[in-house]
Amino acid sequence: MNKSLKIYIVILVLILALVIAMDVSKPKPINWEPTYGVNDKIPFGLYILNQELGEMTGQKVTKIEQSPYEYFESQYDYDTLVNNYKVKGTFIYISDNKIIDSESAQEILYFISHKNAAFFSMKEFPKVILDSLHIETDFELKLSDSIQKLWLANPKLGNNKYTFSEEVGPDYFAKFDTINTTVLGYQNGVENRVNFIKVNYNGGEIYLHTQPAAFTNFHLLKDNHKEYAEKVLSYLPKRDIHWLSGKSSGSTISDSQLGFIFKHPALKSAWLLFLIGMGVFMIFNAKRKQRIVPIIKPLPNTTVDFTKTIGNLYYQEGDHTTIIDKKIIYFLERVRNEYLMDTTKLDADFVKKLHQKSGKDYFIIERAVFLINNHRKSPHNSIEDDLVEINKALEKVFE
Repeated sequence: MNKSLKIYIVILVLILALVIAMDVSKPKPINWEPTYGVNDKIPFGLYILNQELGEMTGQKVTKIEQSPYEYFESQYDYDTLVNNYKVKGTFIYISDNKIIDSESAQEILYFISHKNAAFFSMKEFPKVILDSLHIETDFELKLSDSIQKLWLANPKLGNNKYTFSEEVGPDYFAKFDTINTTVLGYQNGVENRVNFIKVNYNGGEIYLHTQPAAFTNFHLLKDNHKEYAEKVLSYLPKRDIHWLSGKSSGSTISDSQLGFIFKHPALKSAWLLFLIGMGVFMIFNAKRKQRIVPIIKPLPNTTVDFTKTIGNLYYQEGDHTTIIDKKIIYFLERVRNEYLMDTTKLDADFVKKLHQKSGKDYFIIERAVFLINNHRKSPHNSIEDDLVEINKALEKVFE
C-alpha cells in the first residue's frame, strides 16, 4: 500500500467519524410518512390499533400477511357437500391506497357472498369493488384547507362532530345504490358528504370508509378521536376479524444485511458517504490506467425515417383525412398509456377526467375533443386547414 493511498484512507475515516458524531448529536426527526404499517410507531402507522383492535371490537383478530386471494383460497373447502370457507367473520383492510390486486378483490367478494362481511377504510378503493357495488367516488376540489368534521349518522351513537386536520382526504361517495346501501357517516368539507356506508352484497355486508387516518397512532392519541374510531368499528358484525395488516414500512430494510446501518440515519449517511468516497477514489485512480474505449456509432432509427416518408406521401397525395385519422389514433393511444383512461366515449366526462389527471387547461382539452368528434361526423370533407387546426389542438394538450 503506497503512502498516498494511506493518506486517503485516514482522511476518509476522519470524515466518517465526524459525520457520525454530528448526526448522533442531532435529534431524530419525526417521520410523517403515512405508512399504515402495523409495527410502525410513527404518527401515521397502525401500531396502537394493532395493540387495541381486539379490545376495541371484542373479537378475535387474525392477521393476514399474504394476499387475500392466497389466504381465503387456502381456507376454502372444495368438498361437494361443503363448498364453503373454513373461516367466518369480517375481513378488514385499512390503508391509503388500493394495493389489493383484482384476483384478491374478487376472492374477498366471494368470501362476503358466503354470509360474511368486509370493512375497507381507504382513500382509494379497488376498482373491482366499486364496479361490483355500483359505487362512484369523488373528491372536493374546493377545500379551503384540510380541516374536516367527521360524524356518524346514527343518533344513538351521539351527535359529536370530530375535528380532523391531519392526513384527512377529500374523497367521498358520490353515487351508490340507495336500495342496498345504508349511509352510516358523513364528513363536512365544503358541503356535507357521505364518507361511510354499508352495502348489502349477495347475502353479506361490505362497509366502506374514506378516512383511514382515523385509525392511525396520531389520531387515536389525539383529543377524543379514538371515540370516533371505536364508533366506526362498532358497526362491524360481532364475528372473528381477518385483518390484512401486511408488514411495516421498515420491515424490508430491517431484514436485510445492512438493516442495522439503514435503520440509523447517522450510520446511513456515513455509509453513503463512504461509498461515494470510494467511488470517487476508484474513478480518479483508474483514470490513468483504463484503456481508450472506442466510440461506437449508434444504429440509425429507421422507424422515424419510415414514419416521415409515409407522412410525406400522405401529404403530397393530399390525403388530409388519413393524416388526421392517424393523428387522432396516436393522441388517444397516448392518453390511454399515460393516464390509463378509457377513450371509447369522448364526452364531457372524458374532458373533465383528462383535465383532472393531466392538469392541462380545461378549454384546450375541450377544444381538442370537439375537433375530433366534429371530424368523425364528417371525415370526407377534411382540407389542409382542418389538418393544421386539429394538429395544433392535439399538440397543445401534451405541451
